[in-house]
Amino acid sequence: MSKKIIAHDLGTGGNKATLFDSDGGLIASVFAPYPTSTPGPNLIEQRPDDWLAAAAQSTRRLISQTGTDPRDVAAMAISGHSLGTVPIDKEGNLLREETPIWSDRRAEAQAAAFFQKIDPTEWYLTTGNGFPAAHYSAFKILWYKEHEPEMFRKTGMILGTKDYLNFRLTGVRATDPSYASGTGVYDLEGWDYSPKLLEASGLDPALFPKILPSTEPLANLTREGAELMGLTPETVVCCGGVDNSCMALGAGSFKKGRVYTSLGSSSWIALCDSKPTLDVHAKSYVFTHVVPGLFTSALSIFSSGTTFRWVRDHFCRDLAAEAEKSGADIYDLMTAEAALSPPGARGLLSNPSLGGGTMLDANPNMRGGFANLDLSHTRADVIRAAMEGIAMNMRGVMEALRKIAPTEKNLIAVGGGANSALWRQIYADTLNMDLLRINIGQNAASLGAAALAFVGTGMWSSFDRLDDLLRPESTTSPIPENTRVYDAAYQKFRKFADALGQLA
Repeated sequence: MSKKIIAHDLGTGGNKATLFDSDGGLIASVFAPYPTSTPGPNLIEQRPDDWLAAAAQSTRRLISQTGTDPRDVAAMAISGHSLGTVPIDKEGNLLREETPIWSDRRAEAQAAAFFQKIDPTEWYLTTGNGFPAAHYSAFKILWYKEHEPEMFRKTGMILGTKDYLNFRLTGVRATDPSYASGTGVYDLEGWDYSPKLLEASGLDPALFPKILPSTEPLANLTREGAELMGLTPETVVCCGGVDNSCMALGAGSFKKGRVYTSLGSSSWIALCDSKPTLDVHAKSYVFTHVVPGLFTSALSIFSSGTTFRWVRDHFCRDLAAEAEKSGADIYDLMTAEAALSPPGARGLLSNPSLGGGTMLDANPNMRGGFANLDLSHTRADVIRAAMEGIAMNMRGVMEALRKIAPTEKNLIAVGGGANSALWRQIYADTLNMDLLRINIGQNAASLGAAALAFVGTGMWSSFDRLDDLLRPESTTSPIPENTRVYDAAYQKFRKFADALGQLA
């Protein structure tokens, strides 16, 4: 009987369940989407029970489509999108039907009040939390306390995204260092919640779950959890980790000095080191790695794939209909049309910050837009400009990262954007770097979560097995004439970004 592992990549747009054999070979994956609601300005929410339903649906379909005997699934682990804030009462009942996700920024007033007690620079250097502060869990909890006091009084604990699923499947309330490092009250160097920050927040430490190693086997599936997932109670659930750290592991960035970029709903460039890579100006954000003793430090843009999805939904409805009819990928149709536009999109500029700016921008409250649009531009130009704008924003990320840490000349690319030859060429030309595509593709977070289960159950002795699995598939080198076009466009892009910041 060949033992297998199921990994869940619980992302912003849905959950992907992936089946791996005992050697780490990918057998198959199934994706189940769920919606996001925006009930007001800076309010971005999802239903935790939608996550659970998607995990169950994708697991059952995965088992059915592959003909896998559920008894062969030895373990599972989850990579979860970060900064989740799921309130449960002491009996474990969910107290809020919809909860804020990582991009929600409702807690700006609560963060501002906190920084009347704690110096913002001291907080950043302690936590490594480089997003605008309102994104972080502790401040969203304080928003609950202020705006929903009756619900807050009932709250026994606040769980992250993957931790909520682990609880529903095993009954264990716990988190891991990587997820805890996004709470806003975690001390990176201390590898635990900070007593000083907890005291300043006024929050009961009992609201935060105990911290266990990312590889820790929590428990077997409960009978109810096994029935829901279509598995057996013999399947072990390991603690898992935050998506940034799981993706770093799955991309091979689990040894000091390794760098990769993720091209997904949001995009970032991250490096692995034995110490946090902090900068009070660029505000690199740091998560404790799922690998003990390491950290993954990154700079990012918040809207990349989400912005491209907005272009899809509002400019390309006919292509969506064509894709549905023919079975083609809508993004393949979009990038094929974008390829009809030359590098530079005939002067059209796009800033992709539809979800807001980052700490690298003059104003994190900025929003995106198009500039230099005239009557001669076509939809192909609009699509290409959107792609180029995302790459130019990532150029700013790379320039800032190079100021605070040594980086390699080549960049490993994972995520959905890495599948497109045109995307890879635009990135290589804009960053003036070789872009390496590896065989794991969009499954880096899944492989990282699976590796936690492999090591946690003793099926693997160490994470070094990953180096035997990851292989380069292609290298995309910059085209000099294209790079010259993008160098000139980038100077205009920066001025455009500054202007948008002034309008916010």
